[in-house]
Amino acid sequence: MERRVFLTRILQLAGLAATPAIAAPVKVRKHLLQTSPVAGFQYHQGETCWAELREGAALSLAREAENRHDARAIRIEWQGRKLGYIPRLENTTLASLMDRGHTLTAQLSARRESRDPWQRLAVSVFLAG
Repeated sequence: MERRVFLTRILQLAGLAATPAIAAPVKVRKHLLQTSPVAGFQYHQGETCWAELREGAALSLAREAENRHDARAIRIEWQGRKLGYIPRLENTTLASLMDRGHTLTAQLSARRESRDPWQRLAVSVFLAG
């Protein structure tokens, strides 16, 4: 191997070379913060996409600081459709983290047939890091 190629590869491995090395997949750790039912499921679009929802599906979380019912409101969405909210009694820490710029991810952790809308869906919330 040429000396120049050798030195370039060493520098790439150290992260000092101008040309990128072939990167190994980066594992993003996520820490489970909580699992909660979805509040307000019966009032939003959950019923219209019920048949499509699967456990493990990625969900989106969005802060609604201007929500007139709850200043700490966190909306839960699936593919742009509002499913409901993190319950008011369980959203304080999550809202604080989001307000400070932390990225939270969520996934559907349970999908159950039930007459009680509080039992139908559960969401797990994770902190990336």
